[in-house]
Amino acid sequence: MKYVDEFRDTRAARRLVDDIRRTATRRWVLMEVCGGQTHSLLRHGIEEELRETVELIHGPGCPVCVTPAEDIDFAQQLALREDVLLTSFGDMLRVPGTRESLLDVRAAGGQVRIVYSPLDAVALAQKHPDRQVVFFAVGFETTAPATALAVRQAEQLGLENFSLLVSHVRVQPAMESILRSPGNRVEGFLAAGHVCTITGFDSYVDFVREFRVPVVVTGFEPVDLLEGIRECVRQLESGRAEVTNCYARSVRREGNRHALVAVEQVYRIADVPWRGLGVIPSGGLRLRPEYARFDARRRFEDTGCEEELPVITTPDCPAAEVLAGRMRPSDCPQFGSRCTPDSPLGAPMVSSEGACAAYFRYRTPAVDASQPAGASQPEATR
Repeated sequence: MKYVDEFRDTRAARRLVDDIRRTATRRWVLMEVCGGQTHSLLRHGIEEELRETVELIHGPGCPVCVTPAEDIDFAQQLALREDVLLTSFGDMLRVPGTRESLLDVRAAGGQVRIVYSPLDAVALAQKHPDRQVVFFAVGFETTAPATALAVRQAEQLGLENFSLLVSHVRVQPAMESILRSPGNRVEGFLAAGHVCTITGFDSYVDFVREFRVPVVVTGFEPVDLLEGIRECVRQLESGRAEVTNCYARSVRREGNRHALVAVEQVYRIADVPWRGLGVIPSGGLRLRPEYARFDARRRFEDTGCEEELPVITTPDCPAAEVLAGRMRPSDCPQFGSRCTPDSPLGAPMVSSEGACAAYFRYRTPAVDASQPAGASQPEATR
């Protein structure tokens, strides 16, 4: 691929929309589990354009949003220690735990620094041998290889002052949890292309066989997403359930073997909590025993991380319902009034990949859902 323009071509997008409408004999329910895809579906008007043909449910595709509040609380406590420098990606700073956010703690004097790579945290540990440098490792399978490499580099350098607070989660177990949940309505999945770039899609073969739902790997541009939706609809209309790769320019069946080997060497699969979904079997990663010395939880347990922080409760925030795909952000009574990106009540409005943030940014009051399809022409199909 030399250019991205071909995947934003309005005529190609219009043909795909028309083809989806011709193919569908009923309104199918599809879920994407990727915050980037959620934003693209709204930004380019795809959800609105297909609302009479396909119901798009936005799953827990924002890794920052599903990071357990307890992990954020622990990170805050670490940041308040005089001997600790807590490092993190910038989008973690405003996400609330059960208490304050890391940004609030930094404003109160906590040592929190934004980095752009876990290797930056390793460099800080080299530069500040008198400080314990902790990297808050969050994200799907996409970011796990980089944090694994950071651990291996710290080991090679013999660093005793570097550790990870690991909160990596795995996408497929969350999809399984959603399909097993009471009241599930999902009939097909758009699989996250960036995750499959690392993991490949072989594991979805057994998933499809067990649950009898199509899984279509898609990218993030309008044509990518529309091709994925069309393939899902075609399978559902013909009674098929298969794994299909509609993002072949980036995703291979076997994934990225070098990245997978790095992850397998450093991490083990574990049952972990997801914010809004509870503990998901095999839903995340933890450091292997041979790398336990880099585990911040072990390093700092029972060492005074008991600082009291003001408790912030958000009883009016149904973030769990949004993350599980049971509620649209715009159906929340707080959406756009008490809850905005400037004054968020919950994680999905804070993160740049959150569904609430996407709805706030791209769904305008001028859009009337009662209008017939085609009454307005969103960006992707004008």
